[in-house]
Amino acid sequence: MHSNDVEALFTLLSLPAKSKGFTAYQYTVVDDGSASSRPNKMPRLDADSDPGSASRSRDRVKGKSVEKDGPLTVQIHDFVAQALDSLIYDSSLARLKFCLRVILTKESREILPTTYEGVYNDCRVVVCPGAKGAVLYDILAMELDRSCCNLRNELGKAMEDEDSIEWLNRFVQVCTWFEGQVMLIRALLAYLDRAHVLKTPGLLSIHDLAFTSFRRHVLDYTNIIDLIQAGVSDWLSWERNEGTENPRRVYVRDLVTHLVNHSAYSIIFERFVSEQTLAYFSEEAEKKIHQWGLTPERFLEHAAQRRLTTVSLVERTARRGLLEGRLDWLASGAIEPLMKARGTDQLNTAYTEFAAVEGLNILCREFKIYVQNVVANIIEDTEHEDTMIERLLEFKVFCEEALQTAFIDPQTNQPNREFSYALTDAFAYGFKARKNKPAELIAKHLDRLMRRGQRDMSDRIQTDKDARRLLLERSASDDFEKAMLKKLKEKYDPEFGMGDHMFNDLALSRDLLHEYRGRLAEGSRQRNLSVMVLQRSHWPFASRKKDVDLPLWMQSELAAYVKFYKSKHQGHKLDWDHSIGTATLKSRFSSATKDLTVSLYQAVVLLLFNESAELGYKQILEATRMDEGELKRTLQSLACANKKVLRKQPVGKDVNERDVFYFNSEFTDPRAKVHINSIQAKETPEESTRAQSHIDSDRKHYLDAAIVRIMKAKKELMYEQVKTQTIEAVKNHFVPEVSVIKQRIAGLVEQEYLRRDEDDMNRYIYVA
Repeated sequence: MHSNDVEALFTLLSLPAKSKGFTAYQYTVVDDGSASSRPNKMPRLDADSDPGSASRSRDRVKGKSVEKDGPLTVQIHDFVAQALDSLIYDSSLARLKFCLRVILTKESREILPTTYEGVYNDCRVVVCPGAKGAVLYDILAMELDRSCCNLRNELGKAMEDEDSIEWLNRFVQVCTWFEGQVMLIRALLAYLDRAHVLKTPGLLSIHDLAFTSFRRHVLDYTNIIDLIQAGVSDWLSWERNEGTENPRRVYVRDLVTHLVNHSAYSIIFERFVSEQTLAYFSEEAEKKIHQWGLTPERFLEHAAQRRLTTVSLVERTARRGLLEGRLDWLASGAIEPLMKARGTDQLNTAYTEFAAVEGLNILCREFKIYVQNVVANIIEDTEHEDTMIERLLEFKVFCEEALQTAFIDPQTNQPNREFSYALTDAFAYGFKARKNKPAELIAKHLDRLMRRGQRDMSDRIQTDKDARRLLLERSASDDFEKAMLKKLKEKYDPEFGMGDHMFNDLALSRDLLHEYRGRLAEGSRQRNLSVMVLQRSHWPFASRKKDVDLPLWMQSELAAYVKFYKSKHQGHKLDWDHSIGTATLKSRFSSATKDLTVSLYQAVVLLLFNESAELGYKQILEATRMDEGELKRTLQSLACANKKVLRKQPVGKDVNERDVFYFNSEFTDPRAKVHINSIQAKETPEESTRAQSHIDSDRKHYLDAAIVRIMKAKKELMYEQVKTQTIEAVKNHFVPEVSVIKQRIAGLVEQEYLRRDEDDMNRYIYVA
């Protein structure tokens, strides 16, 4: 084949797929015996358009007769393949150079010689088989530089016909056009980016190459920077003087976008605006103070107003750009550290920012999750139960403070209602982490608060702590106690009305004691005796099987009071409970004489040292006949605590049977009246289980009474109605489990308070 034939063949192969070009050549079938090595799929011409044509073609090989429409074999003679390749590559490279010139010429009148797909294919041919990627890369760099220089010249000439702000729009249009053309080139020359640039270290990608060229030839030129900053300066001055948005502000917004894209925002725009702002407001301050004569007070008002006016013009857009799309991430990541740091100011900032972009629901959700987790963690922390309530209250106080200071609705100037509800729900759900322990610890904390007379306390349940406080007259005020019992009775349980009987017992005891002392001689030692007579059914104290042996003179005084009491109330029996008694002892130490306020058990032990300066543990046990556990705790409080009125050998924190105790004459304390605390016995698991059993037993009776009252009023009810109305009736006392209600209904049926309907077993009928 000669060169003319090659050109004809190239033209033929470049024709569209539907051309009849191959029919212009004669074809022959060659059977060289290697048919077995040919592919299974055979080429088909137009005539073989049906699905069976391929199989027919396979049957025609190996020398069989072939119709006119059979396979065509093209044979090329005397042609070197390399010459054809070089021609194709050079042609493709020339077309690419011309296409790049057209694409990178703004408002070019030239037309691309091929389609975008043709440009893409030419790039593939040049880069992959042609291995001319380096040449094409250099051509691209040259055309980019040429284009950027032309754009710079165009921008310089445009300033002659436009004002500075309008010129910013021209600059934005140029940037938009250039960035769009770069995107197009990246798509068309994808093979150059992927097959050549990535494999060649040190080369910039097409995007980076183009943007580097634009910055070097446009953005780094002083005259272009001056023109940009002149437009920005005129825009700033206009908005500051007019106090409103410039209609052409969009030019500046788009300018910022393009400067950020080209990594020139900080140098060209941000730094310049900061300097201009400082100079502008400094000049204004000088004018207001020296020319207008504003007083410092008036100037501060003016400064605050100007700051608000200036910020308000840009803050909405800034907030949207910074926050939108990131609210979940911000809320989940910011709430925990801000709450831990107790940063109400920062929380208020977060609230303001989220409110500005309508994201308060997200912030509120994360606030609720955090509070609930913290409450649950505090309650489940069994190692620090002693401080559980203090930590809960401290956390609750901060949360309330945050509601009052950080989460404020600007329209009502009140705490945001949704955040208030979230806080309440979070504490309620967090308390479910442990069933009964929080209630017990709250009761103990309530007792301590009532002793100090604090009113701002958490109200939950009443325990024997309340009774002990009243008996020992350690409450700050009876009015506080009565108000608390009334509140507990109204809000939680009518059984708190038992407190009224306790106050009655105390009042009657005081009257009896006053009458008894009135019968004694003036100056009698028995006038120091204080006795409280209580009805056992009204007080939560169990009778004691074993108590302490009091000194004879104490027993004599108690016997005298018993004689007086029985003269007033024949048939009544008095049982003494010394475990909750107290005494005041006058003790002489080397430094001074002190009044020691101690428990009656402590007093009995200390009085033994009037007879002997040294006593062993077993001697004290024999003299007092006290319970061993109680005696060890009593001695521990006197010899091992902070206020050591006794010394023991050997020294240690625990009391053992071989220990020896001495009166500590060197004891000192700055106060004349010294109170020595007792050591309370820790509640054992058995005692805790027994207490829970008592609670469950009381609740069963409460449920029985509620069910009977409901059925007596309704006469007949379905099971679901009984269950619902029972829960409603006792909800202020406790929330019963459904299984327990079902058991109590069954129990009442067995006791014949109720019966089932014979036709409907889910219907219950009250039995009169």
